[in-house]
Amino acid sequence: MSTIIYPSPIFGPVHSRRLGISLGINLMPADGKICTFDCIYCECGFNADHRPKQKRPTREEVALALEHKLEEMDAGNQRPDVLTFAGNGEPTAHPQFAEIIDDTIRLRDRLCPQAKVSVLSNATMAMRPNVHKALERVDNNILKLDTVNSLYINKVNRPTSPTYDVKEIIETIRSFNGQAVVQTMFMRGTINGEDVDNTGEEYVAPWLEAIKYIAPREVMIYTIDRETPDHDLAKASHETLDAIRDRVIAAGIPCTASY
Repeated sequence: MSTIIYPSPIFGPVHSRRLGISLGINLMPADGKICTFDCIYCECGFNADHRPKQKRPTREEVALALEHKLEEMDAGNQRPDVLTFAGNGEPTAHPQFAEIIDDTIRLRDRLCPQAKVSVLSNATMAMRPNVHKALERVDNNILKLDTVNSLYINKVNRPTSPTYDVKEIIETIRSFNGQAVVQTMFMRGTINGEDVDNTGEEYVAPWLEAIKYIAPREVMIYTIDRETPDHDLAKASHETLDAIRDRVIAAGIPCTASY
């Protein structure tokens, strides 16, 4: 099984299909994965297979490493398009997430003011007041919503909390008042012999109604790009993604598709 465990707290820069030249900020330990989801398609593998022994980086460690990397890039005449919170798990689960966002914005303003600050999140912590306020301060608050079907979520996203409620997640994303970006994975395939294709009308139509209700700034749809821990998964086709994208655009919401 091929998986990616990212360095911590800084990795890259890497080229993102959706964001451009991205300098990654990983708030998880460098030797494993901590996430409030356990997605069957996660490039970092399953949670149980990558239990970390190290601790998360502290606020101070993140700020110092980011400052050094941005100074190094500036000396080499490199300019990131975006500073992206991603990596080995859910970034908003870090206990100092809000303070780290403050530090990152301060360093961005001083060392690379052209760069955007982006957070890739599964939205499980976004209803917490301090996390919500921090996400309001970033340029790209990108929140996951793969479907509105609870059975599918439990089979594919596999939230680690038994109290996960997709209706609460939808209301939380909506509470950003049009400033959030929704990110959705569409794919085909099976897990343990069960179909996990969410590109059919029974999934797309209710998801689209939720998107209209949320009224986000933008929607990013994508499909599998790297090897997944479950090997019976497959990409959604270009034609399928384009058709879904066009329906979102027809509803008056900007949408991009990444293949």
